[in-house]
Amino acid sequence: MTHSNILAVVGCGVSGLASGLRLLEQGFGVTIFARDLPPYTTSNVAGAFWSPGSLVSSDRVRGWSRASYLAFQQLAENPASGVSFKTLIELFDEPVYGLPKLDLIGELRPVDINRLPAIYRGGYQLTVPVIDTPVYMSFLVRQFQEQGGIIKEAAITDLSELTEAYPLVINCAGVWARQLVPDPLVYPIRGQVIRVRKPANLPPEVLHCMAAGEVTYIIPRSGDCLLGGTYEDNNWSLEPDMATAQAILQRCAELNPAFHNPDIIEHKVGLRPGRSSVRLELERLGSGRGLIHNYGHGSIGHTLSWGCAAEVAKLALEFFAAA
Repeated sequence: MTHSNILAVVGCGVSGLASGLRLLEQGFGVTIFARDLPPYTTSNVAGAFWSPGSLVSSDRVRGWSRASYLAFQQLAENPASGVSFKTLIELFDEPVYGLPKLDLIGELRPVDINRLPAIYRGGYQLTVPVIDTPVYMSFLVRQFQEQGGIIKEAAITDLSELTEAYPLVINCAGVWARQLVPDPLVYPIRGQVIRVRKPANLPPEVLHCMAAGEVTYIIPRSGDCLLGGTYEDNNWSLEPDMATAQAILQRCAELNPAFHNPDIIEHKVGLRPGRSSVRLELERLGSGRGLIHNYGHGSIGHTLSWGCAAEVAKLALEFFAAA
């Protein structure tokens, strides 16, 4: 089906780009408007891997997660995508009793906690899609533009700027939807990370650990290694905090001594779009116009991206079919 309709997308993070690509596949023309473009988006800062915890959430979230997993399987066949399947080791400060079998990813495998710091008392490992975000986000931009999508760097401060000019606008503004919609249910979940050069002989596994209310992760990537992190609700600061950075380095060094004195490339901060639930719905406006909201993905934006994008495309088709 081919549409002469040109649609507007607000936001050039993973949600905006994935939505734009799925809309292009349906024959729509798509222009993305965004204040921040890759590599300066929250999606670029993310320590991104497909989250197995998404499968124990609501039916909608499970559906989006499954669809994204299948999309990542296809993307992993292209070495240029930055997507690969790796071992994820999840650790906790409480014992894990019994390892459930999850659809798509099969049986979870136990972890030998005897080789871990004493604070960790349980865990499991599994194979999941891991997203090398510096590579992946650039790849998505290229794919979008090669398929005819247009990207314009512009700070949209009022959605009516676009809804008056386009029949359908897709709002993928992330945490900035709080002011843009406005939606007071949206709040920032601040994440701080450190990019370091990969130590020699670093194991390829992704480590993701929860203990004493803090998250620690070590994510080896093609060009660096990402160390994290934080989950700070309602903190809008984009400035790296050096005390926080030192605490991250200390926790990572406890997991791997190679990080006692790493070669630091840079400190980064991203604001995840927190919300009690993802907002993904069509809002019909006057004069035959429409607005699709796709935001509030919290810390699992990459995990939900392709499933949500497919639903955005479905809602767009339904919108024009009913027009």
